[in-house]
Amino acid sequence: MTISAERPVRSTEQLLQARAELAADDPERARIRARVIEENLPMARRLARRFAGRGERLEDLAQVAALALIKAVDGYDPQREIPFSGYAVPFILGAVKRHFRDAAWGMRVPRAVKEMGHVVAAAASELSQQRGRTPGAADIADHLDLALADVLTAVGSWQAYRVISLNAPPSGTAGADLIERIGDVDARYQAVEERMSLRPVLAAIPPRERRILAMRVYCRMSQAEIAAEIGLSQMHVSRLLKQTLDRLRAAIPE
Repeated sequence: MTISAERPVRSTEQLLQARAELAADDPERARIRARVIEENLPMARRLARRFAGRGERLEDLAQVAALALIKAVDGYDPQREIPFSGYAVPFILGAVKRHFRDAAWGMRVPRAVKEMGHVVAAAASELSQQRGRTPGAADIADHLDLALADVLTAVGSWQAYRVISLNAPPSGTAGADLIERIGDVDARYQAVEERMSLRPVLAAIPPRERRILAMRVYCRMSQAEIAAEIGLSQMHVSRLLKQTLDRLRAAIPE
């Protein structure tokens, strides 16, 4: 739909008052709504631009502001006789701030820590201008009269604003994804624990049984070969091996 350039000049408040006086099924209501939104979109974008440079794309912020403007148009009550901007501006600013608080962070961070992060960032900027250098955490803590641990927590919280994907190469590099550079749990750790548990049990096994076990496990000898080497029957060797292995299994922690 193209809105005529010759339409009468009316304020947003007048337009919304005219819409309120129309019947609910009057198609003119939708046209007035579209006109009000169109005329106030520049204001919404200016408000979004106030938050540029804080880690979010301006286009994303403008979209949040535009959606808030639409809600403000739908929620405005002409009978209250307040300027539309007086109602819409706080509504839009609140929506953009909530976007930063709730949607923009990659991880859930307590609200108090987020707010402290903004205070610390503002103090860091102020001290940088005053002293001509980047202030340290101790400088900021002294300036704000805060505990150093609180400042460090606030600074560290900004690392949660954008979570690095494990399926992408580290920043400024090319090649393997980050997940391929992260170590994994060594399966041999469990074997160490098991060996430590079995050591006293093996020490308590009679020498002959320990020898039979070593020949079977480490030398890979058959029971017939062990029987011939030790001078026992194969059945006897099988029984001794079973008893020894049962003792070892019982000693391994669950």
